[in-house]
Amino acid sequence: MNAEGWVLAGGRSLRMGQDKAGVALAGRPLLEHMLSKLLTLGLRARVAGLREPVVKSSAEVLSDAHPDCGPLSGMETALARSEAALVLVLGVDLPLLETEFLAWMLRRASTTGAVATIPRLLGEPQPLCAVYRRELLPGITAALETGDYKVMRAVERGAAGRLDCFDAERVAATGAWRTAVATHQQFMNCNTPAEVRIAEKLLASTPTPMSPML
Repeated sequence: MNAEGWVLAGGRSLRMGQDKAGVALAGRPLLEHMLSKLLTLGLRARVAGLREPVVKSSAEVLSDAHPDCGPLSGMETALARSEAALVLVLGVDLPLLETEFLAWMLRRASTTGAVATIPRLLGEPQPLCAVYRRELLPGITAALETGDYKVMRAVERGAAGRLDCFDAERVAATGAWRTAVATHQQFMNCNTPAEVRIAEKLLASTPTPMSPML
């Protein structure tokens, strides 16, 4: 599949109290958990906007052209520097996402031809776990340059009607992918030390999944 994976790691991590990318979860930095998912999918994996080096990480890191402008700046970096048609974007703080689900979403994006393929959880879009096409880039750059950092607003404008939002809970209920983690738990953000501890407990009780096929 003609796709790349990017981890967005340029946030300020104010609620965590330190750079989230390097926070240890089950003995590994959050960044390594996210990169591992992309590599398991067989994707080239890179990082956008990392603030501080992460020990033992050899991933290629690219700086954001518009730093301190929220996740939209990381998305701009990924779309501008990607060499593939499809760009899987993941926030650095989503360690419970399962690769079976990500593989299914990539296949859906490849099939539909949508400019943006975004899951919804409890009716709310999750644009930091989504697949984008590079033609979205001009709209994102324009939003950043005008100071409008709202991700979904920029995506909706740039997609020009070619937006595919799907309800993750409803699709999961059909058995579209194998899962050992409840859908709402997969999208839990690790924004605070307390949430990291919750994620550790959930990971410890989750069987190791098989590698998905793209």
